[in-house]
Order: sequence, then C-alpha cells, then structure tokens
Amino acid sequence: NMNFLPGIWWSLPLVLIWATPPVTSSWWYMGAVGSSRVMCDNVPGLVSRQRQLCRRHPEAMLSIGRGVAAWTAECQHQFRRHRWDCNALERGQRLLGRVLLRSSRESAFVHAISSAGVVFAITRACSQGELKSCSCDPKKKGSAKDSKGHFDWGGCSDNIDYGIKFARAFVDAKERKGKDARALMNLHNNRAGRKAVKRFLKQECKCHGVSGSCTLRTCWLAMADFRKTGDYLWKKYNGAIQVVMNQDGTGFTVANKKFKKPTKNDLVYFESSPDYCIRDRDVGSLGTAGRVCNQTSRGMDSCEVMCCGRGYDTSRVSRMTKCECKFHWCCAVRCQDCLEVVDIHTCKAPKSAGWIART
Repeated sequence: NMNFLPGIWWSLPLVLIWATPPVTSSWWYMGAVGSSRVMCDNVPGLVSRQRQLCRRHPEAMLSIGRGVAAWTAECQHQFRRHRWDCNALERGQRLLGRVLLRSSRESAFVHAISSAGVVFAITRACSQGELKSCSCDPKKKGSAKDSKGHFDWGGCSDNIDYGIKFARAFVDAKERKGKDARALMNLHNNRAGRKAVKRFLKQECKCHGVSGSCTLRTCWLAMADFRKTGDYLWKKYNGAIQVVMNQDGTGFTVANKKFKKPTKNDLVYFESSPDYCIRDRDVGSLGTAGRVCNQTSRGMDSCEVMCCGRGYDTSRVSRMTKCECKFHWCCAVRCQDCLEVVDIHTCKAPKSAGWIART
C-alpha cells in the first residue's frame, strides 16, 4: 500500500492542503468508489469543475495521489543541492503553498513538474487497466512504417493523449477561473510540464523471425522514466524566462528585450526569487541553517553558497560502507563492510534563528 504524504495531501499546483491522518490506498479506493460524492464534496479547495471530475472519476484520485508522490520526490531530487530544496512541508506550515502563491522560478518549476506528474500517473494507470475511462492507446492499431521498415502495432501503447487531456481538465480548472497574470503564468507552466512528458514517449519493439531476426516487428509507444522529464524541466528551470504581461492582458512579453521570446516549452516567471537564506514564512523559506554542505564544491551546494556566508560547523561521524567489492563468476558481487570516518559540514544558523518578523 502507498501512503499519501503524512498529514498533508497536495493536489498539484492548486495550493490545496488536506490535513488528515495518513491513509492507505485501500482506504482511499473504498471511499472513492463507495461514496464519491461525499468524498469529493468534502475535499476543501476544489473548484466546481474539479469536483465534477472527482465524482465522475473517483478511481483516478488514487492515481493523482501517486502523481503527487512522484513529482514531490522528483522536485526534491532536482533541488537537493540548492538553498530551496522543495522540502518545505514542515508540520503545521504551508510553506510550499507560499512558494506557489509567488510568481518565481521555483513556482514555475513546481507547476510544471506537478502537472507532468499527473500526466504520467494517469497515463500509467490507463495502461495498467486501473481506470474505467481509458485503456491502451486505441489509435495504435494495424501496420505502420518507420526508418527501419514496416511493423505492426501491438502490446499496449501508453495513452499519453488521454493523460494530457485529463491533467489539463483537472489541473488547469482553478487557473481558468482567474484572468490575472499569475493565472496565465501558471497555465503556461502547466502546459510546459504536460508537453515534457510527451517529449520522451519512445517507440519500443520486439523482433519476430528466425533466430530472433527482425523480419517481423511488433512495436508500441511507452513513456520514459519520470527522471527524464524531471531532468528536462530542471534545464528549463535554469533557463526560465522572466516576463511581463502585455498591454492588453492576454499574454506575455519578455522583461528584458535581450532575451528570446518564450516558447510553449519554456518556463516563465514574473518575480525574482528570494535568496532562501533565512526562515521566512511569507516566501516559503525554511532557511539553510543545519543543511549539509560540500566543503570542496564550487557549486550551489558549496558551504560558502549554501550557508550564505554564515560559516559552518564540522562534526566527525563513523559509518559503515561497502568496500573491497569483487565480482564472482557468475554472477554475484561480494563486498566487505568497512568502517569509514567522515567529516560532515552543516550550515550555522543566523544570530536570530526564528522566523523573520514582518511589520
């Protein structure tokens, strides 16, 4: 059984928080199928269109829960060496929601990766027969041709178009109620996230013939591992384009004329990011006090950058590691357990370690 995020259920970039005890997938599924109206009507923060989709597709809510887990883990992986590490989920603090209420690069990435996570999860659920409303891609039937010659569609092609359609309807519903700049920004980044998943749809084939020759091929389309989407969106985060609303309020223009106009694949943002050095509720920052830093790095995880010039503490710890590993024919790798002594460097806290006070 898969547990939802303990105590908090994030519904994508909806800034929706459901503060409940952890629930198992079996509990969720029984509640969804048995009483979808009661369940959907009691989730706070949903707009009417989302409640309608929830009632119509209660079994999809479990898939969305898996998507939440997938994109959260991927966000934390991509930001693991940065001051803001996508771990802003302290008990009782809605810090990730604070990030989403801004229009920064981090908000742009979260909207894109969360939208992508829903596409991935819904599409996977279709292929695995978990949803009544979809199955394998019905368009991938009969024969086709590629650079290697003719082949037959077979197996189960991932129904990415359905995943994108469902994610667009559910994730974008709240933003479509607003006409302001932030809503347009969120819709743009949501779409970039959905497109990113489809970008890595790949054709896989199985050969049939004498001695495994490829005189006959059966092929299908499959999504790549979600890490590929995460890595791609991480590059888009680093190249995100700052924009301003155009005069008629229907779209964007670049804030700096020296930069290119954003495409549908680019991430866009309005506000510059805070430095995330200190604890600040208003910007969704936990600060970097206590974060592990790399003394030898020159990147974002270096002690100089991570600790914001405050310095760091060093502690010597012992840990068990695998060493002297040898390959034994055939086919095993055997290692010894070795005791290793290492220095761990952690950022010092600022003189006032509490939350920043706003006046």
